[in-house]
Amino acid sequence: MFKNSVEELQAAQQALSQIFAGIDTQVKENLRRVLGAFQRHNVGVHHFSGVSGYGHDDLGRQTLDRVFADIVGAEAAAVRVQFVSGTHAIACALFGALRPGDEMLAVAGPPYDTLEEVIGLRGTHQGSLRDFGIKYRQLELTPQGTVDWQALVKAITPETKLVAIQRSCGYSWRPSLSIEDIEKIVQIVKGQNPDTVCFVDNCYGEFISDREPTAVGADLMAGSLIKNPGGTIVATGGYVAGRADLVEAATCRLTAPGIGSSGGATLDQNRLMFQGLFLAPQMVGEAMKGNHLVAYVFDRLGYPVNPAPFAPRRDVIQAIQLGSPEKLIAFCRAIQKHSPIGSYLDPVPAGMPGYESELVMAGGTFIDGSTSELSADGPLREPYVVFCQGGTHWTHVAIALEAAIEAIGPATA
Repeated sequence: MFKNSVEELQAAQQALSQIFAGIDTQVKENLRRVLGAFQRHNVGVHHFSGVSGYGHDDLGRQTLDRVFADIVGAEAAAVRVQFVSGTHAIACALFGALRPGDEMLAVAGPPYDTLEEVIGLRGTHQGSLRDFGIKYRQLELTPQGTVDWQALVKAITPETKLVAIQRSCGYSWRPSLSIEDIEKIVQIVKGQNPDTVCFVDNCYGEFISDREPTAVGADLMAGSLIKNPGGTIVATGGYVAGRADLVEAATCRLTAPGIGSSGGATLDQNRLMFQGLFLAPQMVGEAMKGNHLVAYVFDRLGYPVNPAPFAPRRDVIQAIQLGSPEKLIAFCRAIQKHSPIGSYLDPVPAGMPGYESELVMAGGTFIDGSTSELSADGPLREPYVVFCQGGTHWTHVAIALEAAIEAIGPATA
């Protein structure tokens, strides 16, 4: 039975107390991993200084790369403010690893919307992978939205140069992949063709588990610094991490062949990137708690939610199937109204570069477009799902949820 919004949130907090305690334990272990890397690489205040111009011999940037690689269990990493988004980092990784005539196989269903034009599924003559003669295949998910393991065994051929693994659900209604799922995919792929590159789109997944994809066999991964690993304070950027040759190839696409990872001024951002990385486990933990709150409350209100309230988190995204454009817009307006920045703004559906459908977005964040801070958005298409991400502290999520509950009410209303 529906109570008022305050009572609903109080009930949720009580019901989730053990879940919250478990998340705190996970945060401690991930923080221990981060702290250990900082200690092993003797991070000091001298690493906060940056260089200008070409960015050659930037000690802070070089040390941050080594620290990041250590944390994620990779040979090498490139953490750069020059990556404008996770999509940009992913594109550099793909263009670095693939050559004309190669085949790329996506093994977790359709790619995230912004990658469709990178691959060449939408748009023409933009320099997509398809424009450069790179072939693309897609392994569909099972009816339950999981990886088709039997089909995966048969899908790898001698021509499959790269397997793309999207960790997060994106704008699809499927379970996000666990680190165990990713490990199993890598083992199957390598068992069929050891030379196939296993690449992971790691956006939204960092510090959810005690390991990252590169620690369980992935050759390369990429993500955004205005998501999990930026700790909510990094102003821009992204990363690639994995095998040293693949990381260097990706940075040659970011800069130029012959320059690769050696260039790129850090623009006095080194301190923020070190500090954001140190804060990241805590911020991810807060977002996970917020996700559980969202799931618990809206499941009680009768809405389909993904993941389920007590299900283990695999990323920092919580989806709610609202069923109508009116409720989707009303939800986002409630979140925006209870954001620290731009609370006076009114989210309206609009087009956005890289997305096929119009989106309605709530994001009153200190970093523009940050999804490690509390935000909510969704495409204006059936079944009108809103995707909630991030949150600097779960108590802010709770305050915003009180308003969202009042705005849309129970599913049967």
